[in-house]
Amino acid sequence: MVRSALNRNLFTRRRFLSTSAAALATAGTMSIMPRSGRADGELNILVWCDHTDDKLLQPFAEANNVKINVKDFQETGAALAILEQSQPGDWDVFVVDSVDVVRVAQRGLLDPLPEDQMPWGDVFKELHRTDLNYMDGKLYGMPEKFGYHGICFNKAKVDINSLRKTSAMWDPQFKGRMAVYDYYIPTMEMVGMGIGITPGTMKESDLPAVREKLLEIKKLASVIGDVPTVQNALVTGAADIIIAAGEFAVTNLTAENPDLDWIIFDDGSVFWMQSICIFSQSPRKQLALDFVKYIMGPDGQAQLATASCYWAMPANSKANLPDDIKKLLRWDEQPGFLGKSYPYFVPDEALNAKMLEVWTEFLQA
Repeated sequence: MVRSALNRNLFTRRRFLSTSAAALATAGTMSIMPRSGRADGELNILVWCDHTDDKLLQPFAEANNVKINVKDFQETGAALAILEQSQPGDWDVFVVDSVDVVRVAQRGLLDPLPEDQMPWGDVFKELHRTDLNYMDGKLYGMPEKFGYHGICFNKAKVDINSLRKTSAMWDPQFKGRMAVYDYYIPTMEMVGMGIGITPGTMKESDLPAVREKLLEIKKLASVIGDVPTVQNALVTGAADIIIAAGEFAVTNLTAENPDLDWIIFDDGSVFWMQSICIFSQSPRKQLALDFVKYIMGPDGQAQLATASCYWAMPANSKANLPDDIKKLLRWDEQPGFLGKSYPYFVPDEALNAKMLEVWTEFLQA
């Protein structure tokens, strides 16, 4: 098995999402065949659960008369372990957190993408991050979907204006009404942001102040848990707000409860972004590239954005989404959101261990 810094602190959001009922229906390895039942070839994709929906894969399978073999994973380390146990050329397409693209490319696992064939002109300009998807001036991952760690709430019970500032996370009015998403990296960064620590700059000397605020939050919290746990708390009324969750936690629940909503703080947020890549040893690189183009196109982006596993913003600003879905995703606010948000922080091993110590104390307090 591969042990890597890549799986040390990321992907907890994805891991918890993959335990939801919708994800369980599609978990593991599956195949999508053209409706004719016959295929000229195959495409093997190693992806997150939001790429397993038939409504996303079937159009490509039919248009190209191919069988798509899908395996979903929960974190980069798990994906690397799968690759370690596979034969060269077994896999064609890979989806990974954008902050990990360079690390995976450095292992020689990815092929550069033809940048001139990617729809950069339609991608939200704030996602044009050379620090996340490029290595040595070459593009290795195309941003395809993104979202935020902010605050979710029941607007029938909470005034949105009371949630505008990060200090809402320790506001006594929410005592017994607060759920906390159990993911230490973004939650600690958000707490840090509320006391003047810019996300991505946290040091060990900052941890005592972060710890103090976390312990204040613990006194107010009614629930701490994974995505299904905090979702359930919001739905049942055990909590009225969720700290450190965003669109991925509530947008696909609004059909049943239109009072559920989400925002990011006026002072900023932590955002996540995922990228699609092609494996360097794929024997089907043209087909893999065609799949990348399909995923990045307006129709593929719309289906990916509203995947049953979780909803989130498509990277392509021309995604074919109806106005009601765009409103749920806060489409018109994206430039402002992105302008004051920061990508996931990847601490070094020593700092990561110290952060985990603080988080463990918070959970056990």
